[in-house]
Amino acid sequence: METIKATTYPIHFNEKAYQALAKCIIENNYSSVFILVDDNTLTHCYPKFAPLFITDKKIEIIQVDPGEIHKNLDTCIAVWNAMTELGADRKSVLITLGGGVVTDLGGFVASTFKRGIDFINIPTTLLSMVDASVGGKTGVDLGVLKNQIGVFANPQMVLIDPEYLYTLPAREIRSGTAEIIKYGMTHDIRLFNEIKDNSDLDIIDLIHPSIAIKNEVVTEDPKEAGIRKVLNWGHTIGHAIESYFLDSDTKENLTHGEAIAAGMVCEAYISSKTLDFPEDKLAEIKSAIIAIYGKVAITFDDFEAIMSLLKHDKKNENGTDPITSCC
Repeated sequence: METIKATTYPIHFNEKAYQALAKCIIENNYSSVFILVDDNTLTHCYPKFAPLFITDKKIEIIQVDPGEIHKNLDTCIAVWNAMTELGADRKSVLITLGGGVVTDLGGFVASTFKRGIDFINIPTTLLSMVDASVGGKTGVDLGVLKNQIGVFANPQMVLIDPEYLYTLPAREIRSGTAEIIKYGMTHDIRLFNEIKDNSDLDIIDLIHPSIAIKNEVVTEDPKEAGIRKVLNWGHTIGHAIESYFLDSDTKENLTHGEAIAAGMVCEAYISSKTLDFPEDKLAEIKSAIIAIYGKVAITFDDFEAIMSLLKHDKKNENGTDPITSCC
């Protein structure tokens, strides 16, 4: 796979990525290397990464608990304290090795530590490969409110190695597939059709074109002032659903992709009622998403709480309902 060049950083693939990583460490003359992992990536991904990472720099591993519930300022404080105790300075670099929680949180930690140190993203889930690790968004949740605290900050590079996907359960692959569906429905219908029509599809084949789409949009609109808002399709309602299930004592947590898939159906339905989105296209989206993800158990009793969460969506501006800006 060919390297994709973002505005200020490259996105490298497969074996070439590890060569580029070693070169990056040497050329920037980092004083030390910190690797942020969670319990899962320490067990399943770091043993693959370590033999391929060639450096004579001091390496320190910082481990955090996995899951969206730990994507918060308390975890950031713990990482900042660990880096301080381990002697990190402004010439240190932080490598994030993990899924979207690790890359989002790690990028935020690095971009604010000592007013900013370099970081490198190595996503290990499909979702983080095609979405979270690319585009310069970093941040953490505030309570159950998604991504309320964060900054735009670009990594030095992103390393994409699809081999890490073989460590994941099928549910996590489905979760990441929701972001590819989003790219297919907003930019390249061929991606959506590949997923919808091909049960034997190797999802790895769709990683490079998905990243290329996101990079093209982000390059045009790095801070989401215009066209980049299209990439929020499904996320306004989806984030509210995800947060509601995360905070519920009676409902099983949803993955990010499962919530976004439900959000895409809901937002397509709203668009059909308010913006004349074609009914046949709505039916096609609904059918394809239910075939992959099933139905999310939401009842009328859940609506008020979900609507309350929508009011706190970070895309809400000047009192404007965020649904209006996402559909």
